[in-house]
Amino acid sequence: MSEITAPSWMERLRALTPARVGLGRTGVSQQTRDLLAFQRAHAQARDAVHARLEAATLAVTISAISGGGIVRLHSMAADRATYLQRPDLGRRLDERSAAALANLRSGTCEVSLIVADGLSALAVERHAALLLESLLPQLGGWNLAPICIVEQGRVAIGDEIGAALSAQLCVVLIGERPGLSAPDSLGAYVTWGPGPGRTDAERNCISNIRAEGLSYAQAATQLMFYLSEARRRKLTGIALKEQSHLIEEG
Repeated sequence: MSEITAPSWMERLRALTPARVGLGRTGVSQQTRDLLAFQRAHAQARDAVHARLEAATLAVTISAISGGGIVRLHSMAADRATYLQRPDLGRRLDERSAAALANLRSGTCEVSLIVADGLSALAVERHAALLLESLLPQLGGWNLAPICIVEQGRVAIGDEIGAALSAQLCVVLIGERPGLSAPDSLGAYVTWGPGPGRTDAERNCISNIRAEGLSYAQAATQLMFYLSEARRRKLTGIALKEQSHLIEEG
């Protein structure tokens, strides 16, 4: 079916999703423009996975928003190639970072905010600071640890950081695995009582934070719901369900 003869319902369906639906054909083959669009999206996803986070620039931006100091950390994965091949090293801090946090600790705090590159530094550079700009004003009454930026980090690295800072809760903002329609999707993971041995079932995740997905205001509202409920009930994960009727759209 060619683009010209496609029925109106197919055009309406395409307008609702970035997914590749109703692609045209030339004989038994895809049309050239659709093939080129796929190859371009695939290249963008690969570039996002391999890109290096500009941590120094991000630290300056977040510091201006938060009005406080930023702690820059690094996982045990020394470089991007190691990070991609050894997920376990991305879950632990290197010796220098662990020592820096040990010197920083001064009593307990309620929330540790952590920004990690994950599998898309592009997502972090585009969205993390803007999400924090929406979130931080709502955390005005909370006792916060210094914001940490982690290079070559995975979600579970928040457990070590949160435990080192004696935080009741940690929030990890991290670049999600790029897809063919979204190379810059940001995720947010909330964990009560971060520490060694925590599993993904003990976290709550907010996904697809980006211009074409969940807005910063909506994501901040959902984060505040999870943080408030986690503090009240002293848990996160599968036991803590989002009650959509209680969350106003930002």
